[in-house]
Amino acid sequence: MVNESQIRDAIALLQPELVQWRRQIHQYPELGFKEVLTANFVSEKLSQWGIAHEKGVAKTGIVAVINSNYEGKVLAIRADMDALPIQEENSVSYCSKHDGIMHACGHDGHTAIALGIAHYLAHNRDKWRGTVKIIFQPAEEGPGGAKPMIEQGVLSNPDVDAIIGLHLWNNLPVGTIGVREGALMAAVECFKCTIFGKGGHGAMPDQTIDSVVVGSQIVNALQTIVARNIAPVDSAVVTVGEFHAGTALNVIADTAKMSGTVRYFNPKLESFIGQRIKDIIGGICQSHGAEYELDYWQLYPPVINNPQITQLVKSVAMEVVETPMGVVPECQTMGGEDMSFFLQEVPGCYFFLGSANADKKLNYPHHHPRFDFDETVLSMGVEIFARFVEKFNSE
Repeated sequence: MVNESQIRDAIALLQPELVQWRRQIHQYPELGFKEVLTANFVSEKLSQWGIAHEKGVAKTGIVAVINSNYEGKVLAIRADMDALPIQEENSVSYCSKHDGIMHACGHDGHTAIALGIAHYLAHNRDKWRGTVKIIFQPAEEGPGGAKPMIEQGVLSNPDVDAIIGLHLWNNLPVGTIGVREGALMAAVECFKCTIFGKGGHGAMPDQTIDSVVVGSQIVNALQTIVARNIAPVDSAVVTVGEFHAGTALNVIADTAKMSGTVRYFNPKLESFIGQRIKDIIGGICQSHGAEYELDYWQLYPPVINNPQITQLVKSVAMEVVETPMGVVPECQTMGGEDMSFFLQEVPGCYFFLGSANADKKLNYPHHHPRFDFDETVLSMGVEIFARFVEKFNSE
C-alpha cells in the first residue's frame, strides 16, 4: 500500500486538482496527433505557472523546461496524452463526451501526473538541482509520437542526461510499483499477407489452388518459429489476429488475407522473426503453386531500462510504498511502448505504477470499455517523480 506519510504536504494538497485535471482530460479524449484540446489544456496550466514551453512539437506535443535555482544535470520526464478508439461504458460523471473515443489506458492520468510534477517543481525551485524537461507526447497508441519528437530535437537544447516515465498499470494493485532492469516491454512488429490461389467450385478442388488450405498451413507453421527457432530462454510471440477468405460455402476462395503481430524482448531477434515469416510463407506458397504479397514492418523496439537509472527508481519506490510487497521487481509484459525510442537515445527507466482497486471495481484491464483506475495513485506518481528529481542530482 501507499505510505501516505511519505507523500509531502505540498503534493498531498495537489490531489484534488490532480483528480480535476485528470477528469477534465478524460471527458475530452483525442486520438493520436489530434490532441488539440488536451495540448491547449496543458499549455494553459503551464502558462499559469510561468513555465516556459514549446507547443506543436510533432504536431500536438508539448515540451516544458523547468530550471531550479541551482545548476545540475538535465532530466526528462515523459507522459503520453492520446486516447483510444473505444466507446466508453462507464457510468461516471466524467465519462467521455467524444463518441467512440476513450481514455482506456491511463494516459489521462499520465498527463495529470506530469502536470502535477511541473507544478511542484516550478513552485519549489530551491528544493532541487538542475533542469527538468517534461515531454507531453502525442500518439503513443499509434502511429507513435516519440520518434518524431526525437527527430525534432526534444532531447537537446539542453541535452538530456537521462529520462524516466511511468505507466499506470491495472495489472498491479494500487500502492505497488513494477520496475526491472533490462527489458520491461516487448518490441512490436506487424504483418499483413495476401495469398493468391485459384478459385473454383467446392466440389472440384483439383481445378483450384485453395487459398484457405494454403493460408491455414501458414498459420500453423508460423507457430513453429517460437517453438523451434527461438531459444526457450527468450520469450517471443507470433500471433495471427485476422484471417479472411471466401464468400460462399461451396466456393473455393481465390484469395485469403491474414494479419498479425510479433513480440519479443531480446533486441538480437530484430529482423530474425520477420525473415522466418517471409521464408515460411514463401515456401508454403511455392509448394502449392500459390503466390503472395507480404507487408512486414517494425513499429516499436523493446523497452530496455538502464541498470543505474532503474536502481535509482527502485530506491525511490521503496521510500514511497510499503516494502517488500510494494515493489514488484520482475514485472514484464509483451505489450509495447514507444518510450523505447527515448531509451535508445539516453539512459533511462520506464516503470509501472499499480492503479487497480478491486474493492472499488476499478480493476478492468487496459483497453477495456470500462477501464478506470484508483485516482489516489495520482499524488503517489507525483511524489515518486519529485523524489527521483531530488536524488538524480545528488548522486
